[in-house]
Amino acid sequence: MKHLFFSILMFVSFLAFPDSKTSLGKTSLSGKISDKTTGEALIGVYIYIPDLKTGTASNLDGTYKIDNLPQTKVLVKVSALGYKTILETIDLALTTKRDFVLEESTIDIQEVVITGMSKSTEIKRDPVPIVAIDRKEMDQNLSTNVIDAIAKLPGVSEVTTGPNVSKPFIRGLGYNRVLTLFDGVRQEGQQWGDEHGIEVDDNAVDRIEVVKGPASLTYGSDALAGVVNLLPPLPVPEGTVKGDVVTNYQSNNGLYEGSGSLAGNTNGLIWGGRTTYKEATNYQDKYDGRVYGTGFHEGDANAYVGLNKQWGYSHLNFTAFDALQEIPDGSRDSATRQFTKQITEADLFRPIVSPSELNSYQIPVLHQHVQHYRIYSTSNFIVGKSKLAVTLGYQQSIRQEYSHPQAPDIAGLDLFLQSYTYDLKYYLPEYNGWETTLGLNGMYQTNKNEGTEFIIPDYSLFDFGPFALVKRSIGKLDLSGGVRYDQRSFNNSEMYTKTNPVTGFDMQTADTTGAKRVFSGYAHTFSGVSGSFGGSYNFSDNFLIKTNIARGYRAPNIAELSANGVHPGTDIYQIGNANFQPEFSLQEDLGAYFSSKHISGDIDFFNNDIQNYIYNQKVLNHHGTDSIIVPGNETFQYQAAHAELYGCEFSLDIHPHPWDWLHFENSLSIIYALNKGVNGTPVSDSAKYLPLIPPLHTNSELRANIPKKWKYFSSIYVKVGMQCWAAQDRAYLAYNTETKTPGYTLFDAGLGADVNGRKGKKLFSIHIAGTNITDVAYQSNMSRLKYMDNYPDNGTGRSGIYNMGRNISFKLIVPLDLRKPKAA
Repeated sequence: MKHLFFSILMFVSFLAFPDSKTSLGKTSLSGKISDKTTGEALIGVYIYIPDLKTGTASNLDGTYKIDNLPQTKVLVKVSALGYKTILETIDLALTTKRDFVLEESTIDIQEVVITGMSKSTEIKRDPVPIVAIDRKEMDQNLSTNVIDAIAKLPGVSEVTTGPNVSKPFIRGLGYNRVLTLFDGVRQEGQQWGDEHGIEVDDNAVDRIEVVKGPASLTYGSDALAGVVNLLPPLPVPEGTVKGDVVTNYQSNNGLYEGSGSLAGNTNGLIWGGRTTYKEATNYQDKYDGRVYGTGFHEGDANAYVGLNKQWGYSHLNFTAFDALQEIPDGSRDSATRQFTKQITEADLFRPIVSPSELNSYQIPVLHQHVQHYRIYSTSNFIVGKSKLAVTLGYQQSIRQEYSHPQAPDIAGLDLFLQSYTYDLKYYLPEYNGWETTLGLNGMYQTNKNEGTEFIIPDYSLFDFGPFALVKRSIGKLDLSGGVRYDQRSFNNSEMYTKTNPVTGFDMQTADTTGAKRVFSGYAHTFSGVSGSFGGSYNFSDNFLIKTNIARGYRAPNIAELSANGVHPGTDIYQIGNANFQPEFSLQEDLGAYFSSKHISGDIDFFNNDIQNYIYNQKVLNHHGTDSIIVPGNETFQYQAAHAELYGCEFSLDIHPHPWDWLHFENSLSIIYALNKGVNGTPVSDSAKYLPLIPPLHTNSELRANIPKKWKYFSSIYVKVGMQCWAAQDRAYLAYNTETKTPGYTLFDAGLGADVNGRKGKKLFSIHIAGTNITDVAYQSNMSRLKYMDNYPDNGTGRSGIYNMGRNISFKLIVPLDLRKPKAA
């Protein structure tokens, strides 16, 4: 079935490819870019058309030209550092010449987003709350992985298991409620699991867009809480070959990293690629010293080739992720509090981990091997006055957790996940100002166990979701909305195991005689309707309000439905519930945004009501202590209830006059999350809050962007920051599932600059950044390591593992400019 399914999708893509008779005529766009105050030509201004994924940079005389364009309406973005971005819709059937005059500005909210939209849209004109960061912000801030890079954004947080494992949370919701995309393609890699992160190279990401709120309308199940879209770099300008070499060292865990890229564009034939390798030993903090089981090795590669022509574009892409990740369990010696390690299957004695092992880069016997491979195509065809976007993808996710110390080559958990994804969108011609999009997306997925430990069964999944979106601008008012229907089918057969006479471990078997039944057969189809309606009103160029109401939908994941076994790497025996129903949410958003020459700010309020909210709860026995099914593992079982989450995010950015180069940026996030029980039945005080909810926290940063060059240095910046996290007393205390977490304050700092040669050409950029520079010992309530301790009552007043201490990063970026464009 899967081969037929994918072949049909490829055939649809082939039929959609327009020939010269159906596509629009060929045209170009050219002009000149100049400074509004001086009238001088501006060099290196980027002119980009997001929906066509093509653009160029202005030449020495300020001129530009983009060839191979269709005669259709497009949104054009003109941007340069230190200037206000221009966004303008141009009808290329009528306009081929367009000059742009840029105005100097220290504040710019004219961002373009593509996530959750029918097409590229100004961020301020879309009613759904969206935030974004670009490559510049990622380079100037220290992060340990691609999700850690967005953890300071208002409303965004992360559940972590050490520095290299992060899961995104949006407004208190995560796992299969937040859909992660790479270049618009859904990331499939056992998202329900705690102990591995997002399988994406952070160097391959140029921009990250975050939708805060239900995005089920566009993406279906798993986008109930929002979307994180990791976007790769844009194609380089026509006629150029560019790239970079990146090196990075981080002091806390001795991370060293190297990455290199190269990309070209010749007459619309684009190509590019990047490779990355990084290693780190165990991280350290003030109380624990080096934390055993947190080192990692990671290798990444990606490549693409494609065509950008007057009929649109079509790109073929490949990514590979290969990581060896150690597995922490918090095991300690009762007398010395030093970390210990498992060395036998019986696990009757654990020796103390030696200092040489704690400082080693060598991956120990107990570890996990995570591999992720993806090939996908993205195409956008111009057909008459319409467009057809086709995105097809195939992914392999291979997760192997080696949990047998005396059999190092045999994986305990060994999951092989295959996902075939499809996304079709048809953009109808604009009619009386109405923009309409019809779409269909979903996936076919299979999962197979090949190890000795089984937490979920082998299964197959198929889902599809047709949807319709409409948008209309009426003067200062922008309206958008839509409706969608989803259907997802799960199917898994019974699974039996027997002891392998050679290895002594369990193995799957088709012979049921004398075998143990681990999983029962299960087949179920979930369905639901989702939708959204909202608007934004621009009172002026400086002030606007936005409001939106959306219904989200999520089908339960395979672990929530069928889990029944030890989850290696978590010290948890997990139990699912086959009777779960889909989650449905209703979220209301209201926001106001203000921007002037010296100050900008925004505030967003939200209320989210969720029916059949699924969460994980510890199971106790009749004595009120931990229920133990398998020794060494606490037992957890998924539960469902009515939930309500509400709160707000506030941001304020000040540029005091006359020091416009000085930025004082501030944000605040607050979430309240209540467990409303089942069918109105009151819950106890210890169970009235939801688990894994970040407390009130603020983020402030004072940054100086030095406008003048100093000798061989330019683009100089210096910054200091402070993050304040309040105590989290609103924890899910029932059944000892969570404990309260004290508050803490962290400080960070950074500086950097471009280093230029005698003729002003940039030779390289350097960025130095530090996090937790005062080396505070703290525990985040979102850290899984907080609960890893085999002797929590130890006389020290401390329990669990603490977060990373002081960390200093040194990053060097060398640009490669192997071919420059010809003058327009």
